[in-house]
Amino acid sequence: MAESAASFLFNRLNLFLQQEQELLGGIGDNAVYIRDELGQMRAFLRAADEKEETDPQLKEWVKKVREITYDTEDVLERYMLKLAHLHCDADGYKRYVKKMYASVKKLILRHQIASEFRKIKLRMENVAKTQLRFKDIYGFKNQESSSSSKTYDTRGDALLLEEEEVVGIEEPKKQLVEWLKQTDDGLMVISVVGMGGLGKTTLVKKIYDDSSVNANFDCHVWVTVSENIDLDRLLRDMINQLTSEAKLQPPENLEAMNGDGMKEHVYKFLKDKTYMIVLDDVWKVDVWESIRYSFPRNNARGRIIITTRLYNIGNAACIETGGHLYNLAPLTAENSEKLFYRKAFPRNSCPSYLNEISKSILQRCEGLPLAIVVIGGLLATKNNNFEDWKIFEGTIGLELQGDYLKRLNKLLSLSYYDLPYYLKACFLYLSIFPEDYLLTKLELIRIWIAEGFVEPKDGKTQEEIAETYLNELLNRSLIGVAETSLDGAPLSFRIHDILREYIILKSRDQNLFTGTSEGDMTRPDKIRRMAIHSRSKGTYNVKYLRSLFWLDFSEYAESVLVFHEVLGHCRILKVLSLRKAPIDSIPNDVFKLYHLKYLNLSGTNISVIPKSIGNLQILETLNLDRSKVTEFPVEILKLRKLRHILVGTSDSTNPSSVVAQGCKAPYEIGSYLTSLQTLRWIDADEADGIKIVQQVGMLTQLRCLGITKLRREDGRDLCLSLVNLTNLRELDISSINEDEVIDLDHSLSSLPLPFLRMICLCGRLEKLPRCAYSLHGLAVLGLWGSRLREDPLEHLGDLPNLVRLEIAIFAYEGEELIFKSRKFQKLETLCLGKLRGLRCVRVEKDSMPRLVRLDLWDCERMEELPEGIEHLINLQHVEFVNMSEKFNGGHMWKLAHVPRVEIWVN
Repeated sequence: MAESAASFLFNRLNLFLQQEQELLGGIGDNAVYIRDELGQMRAFLRAADEKEETDPQLKEWVKKVREITYDTEDVLERYMLKLAHLHCDADGYKRYVKKMYASVKKLILRHQIASEFRKIKLRMENVAKTQLRFKDIYGFKNQESSSSSKTYDTRGDALLLEEEEVVGIEEPKKQLVEWLKQTDDGLMVISVVGMGGLGKTTLVKKIYDDSSVNANFDCHVWVTVSENIDLDRLLRDMINQLTSEAKLQPPENLEAMNGDGMKEHVYKFLKDKTYMIVLDDVWKVDVWESIRYSFPRNNARGRIIITTRLYNIGNAACIETGGHLYNLAPLTAENSEKLFYRKAFPRNSCPSYLNEISKSILQRCEGLPLAIVVIGGLLATKNNNFEDWKIFEGTIGLELQGDYLKRLNKLLSLSYYDLPYYLKACFLYLSIFPEDYLLTKLELIRIWIAEGFVEPKDGKTQEEIAETYLNELLNRSLIGVAETSLDGAPLSFRIHDILREYIILKSRDQNLFTGTSEGDMTRPDKIRRMAIHSRSKGTYNVKYLRSLFWLDFSEYAESVLVFHEVLGHCRILKVLSLRKAPIDSIPNDVFKLYHLKYLNLSGTNISVIPKSIGNLQILETLNLDRSKVTEFPVEILKLRKLRHILVGTSDSTNPSSVVAQGCKAPYEIGSYLTSLQTLRWIDADEADGIKIVQQVGMLTQLRCLGITKLRREDGRDLCLSLVNLTNLRELDISSINEDEVIDLDHSLSSLPLPFLRMICLCGRLEKLPRCAYSLHGLAVLGLWGSRLREDPLEHLGDLPNLVRLEIAIFAYEGEELIFKSRKFQKLETLCLGKLRGLRCVRVEKDSMPRLVRLDLWDCERMEELPEGIEHLINLQHVEFVNMSEKFNGGHMWKLAHVPRVEIWVN
């Protein structure tokens, strides 16, 4: 984390030194020294970051470096803030006087910042001297990995568990054993993937020790790979186990063998034998890459079981060998309770007076076996004392600091310290959000960018880089997918409560985040990120605040006082979230935040954006989604760095009516806001005789576009604009009213939009646009209120990547829809709703072979199940809602293969 802060400041200082040459004077040399020292310290910090946990002096040194980086950034921010006030906008004599005044102020400002930089340089010199001493003690070397420390390995505990201590493994064990016993010759890899503490090692160990399983193999090897892998040690261990099981002596020259020689020995030993080898706790792809050719693939039946926290490792090995991947899930509520009671009440049942507290604590464990075992063991020492249990329930996060839970902390630390430096700050940032908060992908990405956590790379946008950060956290099982978008991509995430408690402690320790709830009693001298909760009390030093989130309004009167107190004193704020705040106007203090990059006002009652919005000239994200704003002032055009504007009804997947509501924008938007990547929803109304749809074509960076109030005569101009938007991913179009035709068929047989994945059309269509047939990358298509008379499925069925299709709210007026054979080969979800003329749906054999969900609702003339529905062999969920009273369920045998069927009739 210290390395992340140092790297960020290093880049900031580089930019500062380039842009402010004429103002530097005596500042430059000190700034260059600080930058260069930080550059040299980064590799050292990478290694020291994890060792600080076992060395209080090193921890204090890392803290000093971190504070120096924060303080240096504070100086830069205050300098840039004061500089922003010295711009001259007057004319003539007034401009001359103001210019002279600004020159004097700049001299004073330069003197002040030079003095502060000298003080910081002295502090930097002192920590640089101390660094040399730690290098001598630890022998640190520059290294790419942050994973070098030796910590207690809790996986060994799993190997010692008695059978009665293991619960909830019956189903996963049954599936894994079935795969192991497949009689196909050749090599097969079975990967068990899941977050730390889920019980991967425990599960596989029980299978490995099962006599009915290992009797199927000649050779058996268990190797704990671990994070700090020594490949030669791993191969040597494997050879020793193989020879020992066969009652043979290992090769005499084993200790002298190189890696290639040991791989060859393993290969020859296993050739023509059946074997089961477990590689437990694999952390790096190259471990498998390095040893995979040690295992014969022909004339033998080999099974390799890999346990890992990282999805990409398990997936890569499985794909290569045609194997299987098993995502291990948390324990069910029933099994969680069973395991918890065994540990907390080893000789008795749970007393009735502890039932509710037990349930509360179990909810925090969320089915994580390690957490249940460790916390249950701790509570077993409380002698069923109600008061002790109640105290623990209220301070479960604080209890993570206790000695008894060191094992849990150690295991979580393994995952944290293995993160690359650029992910540590991103991961700890999640501690800001309250328990069970859904972390929206786009929200996180935009906040991380505003905070400066995302390093730019050539050829990629910062949004694309930040998305890879999220995917990496997901891949490492540190976050889980909570919701998916229409095309199946992750939409929101959540973090396990136990992990959240860990990162809260970590972020407090590193002064990354401060909460204001009653439980947050310790407050640092310099608060840099803060979340306002209910019952917030006390005063706060917010002069250095970077991020402010107002998250809880249950005690509105108290929290609003804290909010206004805080907002009135912070001037270098970058991130401000007032999501769902009960306010109907933007506080004036917001427009004094010249460093603000992210402003979230979604879900508020705000209806007017003042002209002073133009003050926020480096704002990147303006979120007014589901607010009451209907028009932007012309001053918004001053925000040249704006990348994302969200306003009106952005969720076009579930509109309350066909027509979406948007916002009126200045007609020059295309000339000024050329950095925009997201623009939704924006009205297509003319302004001063100029059409917004013409201006849209100038926004060539757009990834997401939502247009409302489109008229028929706007169609041609919109098509001409769309031709220029070659980066577009999502397109939502809504007509001005339900009778207005959306006309997108202006001699355009195709649209050159190679990245377009989603189109939603809300409004009347005389026919389906021809250009839609050529969008081969399209994954989601939504048609609402289209009133089509011809069956639209004929050509749509050939779209090779379509996974979701929605035809709803009078979108089709015909009586029959036919899904023809060999069409819709990738379709997974089909929704047909409020099609009042529809009588029959026919599904031919080999149509929609991947369909897993089918929804039909409010189709009142349909009286029978879709003909041929029995051909959809992969269906998992079927819903018929608000169907006719005559709807015939007599053919339910056709749905016998579907796990979940719901039918609701009028």
